Amino acid sequence: MSDPRMITVRPEPGDYAWTFGGAAPFARITPGTVLDLFTEDCFGGRVRSDKDLVSQVCEFPYLNPQTGPFYVEGAEPGDTVAVHFVSIDPARDWAASTTVPLFGALTSTSSTASLQAPLPETVWIWELDRARRTAQFRAKDSDIAIALPMEPMHGTVGVAPAHLEVRSALAPGAHGGNMDTPEMRAGVTCYLGVNVEGALLSLGDGHARQGEGETCGVAVECAMNTVVIVELLKGVSTPWPRLESDSHLISTGSARPLEDAFRISQLDLVQWLVRDYGFSELDAYQFLTQTVESPVANVCDTNYTCVAKIRKEWLPVRETHRGLHTRLREIAATLPRSDRSAH
Repeated sequence: MSDPRMITVRPEPGDYAWTFGGAAPFARITPGTVLDLFTEDCFGGRVRSDKDLVSQVCEFPYLNPQTGPFYVEGAEPGDTVAVHFVSIDPARDWAASTTVPLFGALTSTSSTASLQAPLPETVWIWELDRARRTAQFRAKDSDIAIALPMEPMHGTVGVAPAHLEVRSALAPGAHGGNMDTPEMRAGVTCYLGVNVEGALLSLGDGHARQGEGETCGVAVECAMNTVVIVELLKGVSTPWPRLESDSHLISTGSARPLEDAFRISQLDLVQWLVRDYGFSELDAYQFLTQTVESPVANVCDTNYTCVAKIRKEWLPVRETHRGLHTRLREIAATLPRSDRSAH
């Protein structure tokens, strides 16, 4: 096997994309390329202390900058782009989280309107110990301090949407986007259906850690140094973003209300079992009902995102996505140690 092509990307401030679709390609890559990327945090690096309120230092809608898009040579509608996360590592020793007026699951929002006043805008700066892999929470109103394990992930990964749509980098959908699922971590392969020539792949929104649901709407937001391998599956369709880890198959669904996001993710996993594992539709429905795990990814974005996941050890021995996840794991293990994590 020849060594994969490796490209290092360190964007300048004017290089980021703010939408999926509607942005010119940042670079063209061939399938099999390894990308060593820097991604800026969702605030564009502007929230650096607890005095930096988002409403004052950031300009809406210029939030959630994406590194990309990357034009994948040979990608056409009906194909699938695979993104394997080799490593995801915080690029700084701090991260930021905040409450944002009229945003989050436990406050009035523009969509869930009420007479309730907006919650106060408050910033927490998290200290990251990259050697110990911890993120330090410090309470604002008490002396509570708790070191939590870092679990780096990418909140936003996606391609250009179908039908000439341009979607904000804040919005998740069938194209991927701002799904905010903690499943998007090192060692995982993400499958995205191609909607336009070249796919136009982008990613960003690094989180040092995030709870399921992202309740206040903001994770432990940080810049990332991330290494991915990008591959192409010709003639394989992927209607909604799918993930594969060493242990699970994972489907996503993004919509409002939340139960529709749940239904999409569950149906997609049923259809995945039918296509690749030999189940009939009703058998897959019954089997999934008794085995599925259903984390909530986010309940704060323009669309909510739900996840449906099933343990691979409980499934018949079959090959899915042409065995690509296993092959990409093997390639990742051959990369220089500085370009891969310990996962």
